[in-house]
Order: sequence, then C-alpha cells, then structure tokens
Amino acid sequence: MSLSLFDLTGRVAIVTGGNGGIGLGMARGLASAGASVVLAARDAAKLADAAAELSAGGGRARTVSVDVTDETSVRRMVQAALDGFGRVDVLVANAGINMRKPPQDFSLDEWRAVQEVNLTGTFLCAREVYPAMKRAGGGKIITVGSMASLMGVPFAAPYSAAKGGVLQLTKSLASAWAADNIQVNAVLPGFIDTELTRAARQQVAGLHDRVVARTPSGRWGRPQDLAGVAVFLASAASDFVTGVGIPVDGGYAAQI
Repeated sequence: MSLSLFDLTGRVAIVTGGNGGIGLGMARGLASAGASVVLAARDAAKLADAAAELSAGGGRARTVSVDVTDETSVRRMVQAALDGFGRVDVLVANAGINMRKPPQDFSLDEWRAVQEVNLTGTFLCAREVYPAMKRAGGGKIITVGSMASLMGVPFAAPYSAAKGGVLQLTKSLASAWAADNIQVNAVLPGFIDTELTRAARQQVAGLHDRVVARTPSGRWGRPQDLAGVAVFLASAASDFVTGVGIPVDGGYAAQI
C-alpha cells in the first residue's frame, strides 16, 4: 500500500478547538501530512500561538474566531476557510467543554451549556461544511467523542450525554451523506494529558492513579497520540470507513 493514500497535500481542514490540547494535536498531524489548516476557536492569543507553531514547522495555517453554538459564527468560519483556501475538504469538530460535579448539582443552564457546545456545536459545524463538500464531490468529517460516548461518568453526566449524542450523530450523518462521498467518523479519546484534564485531576481525587492502573499502556495519552488517527480519517486511506467510533485510549475500553 502506497503512503500516498495518507497524503493531504492540497487539502484544507478546519479544526475547531484547534488552538490547544487534542485539537492542536490533530491539527499538527494534518499539517504534517500536507493539509492547509484553519484553526478555529475563541481565544485569539492561543490561536495565534498555535498557527505560528504550525507555520514554523512548514505548515500552512490560518485562524478564525468562532462560537460553535452560534450558527452565524459557524457559517462565517466556513466562509473564511473558503475565502482563504478556496475549499474545505476536512472538518475536525473538536470544540468542547466539561463540568464536573454530581448530577443532582447541575443547574439547567449548566446542562444546556454542555449540550450546546459539545453536541449542538458538532451538528452546526457539520451542517455548514456539507454544501462545500458536496460541491467538491466529497469530504471527511471527524467528530470528537470520548470514552464517555461509551461509558457513564458519574461526575460528568451532561458531558457523557452530549458525547454519547456525538457518536450517534456521527452514525446518522455517515448514513445520510454516504451518497455524497462524505465519510463521517468519530475519534473517541481516552484520558489525554491536556489543560482540561489537569483540572479534572485536581477536582477528582485519585483520578490520575485510577486511569494509569486501568490503562494497559500504563500512561495517560498525549495530544500527539491523536495525530495519526486524524490523518487516517482525513485521507483517502479511510474512503471505505464511515460511521464508526475509534477509541484512542491506550486500551482503556478493552478490558473490564
């Protein structure tokens, strides 16, 4: 099999939440495979730093501010990618938030906020890239779920519900858009060492040690562990793969 199957030269990818953590790890992989990357997020300073890093490594990167819960903002994000690079071939719908406390302690506003960013935001981003991908004859949409797409998390019920929804949305979009040559797949990260999960380790006693003990690989994941699966799902190598969720978790979900 030729490595050209994984070549993304000439392709354009939008990565939401691409200015840090998992999103930046995936963006690095796409850029290293030749894709031009549009990093979309809310923090302008972090966006500029992330774009500078990709550019310093020889990649082509642009930035755009986006609120994934606002359909006008999402539409502008897609138009910015089209204006800047002329096409959109790949979407990585990664933007997300989490809150951690017992289910009974969540307010309705907190519940809604988690659903809006994680689930509604994924839907809006996918919906808005669809016309450009259909016109181009196909595309790749990569949603970002979680181990919480498969398992309940007692201290993050709204997040679990939203990420479960992301996986089901992925399957539905894959079925609906297969005829348009658009493949839609989910990446399901396990416990990855990011700013967000460092906060979780401060908030949830014993979390770090429990994760290491259960994970066959014996460590937390790193953002760069998501680079390879991003390239696979964005490239021609995955043209007959759609509607699936791929754990990237060091074996966490493989054992009881």
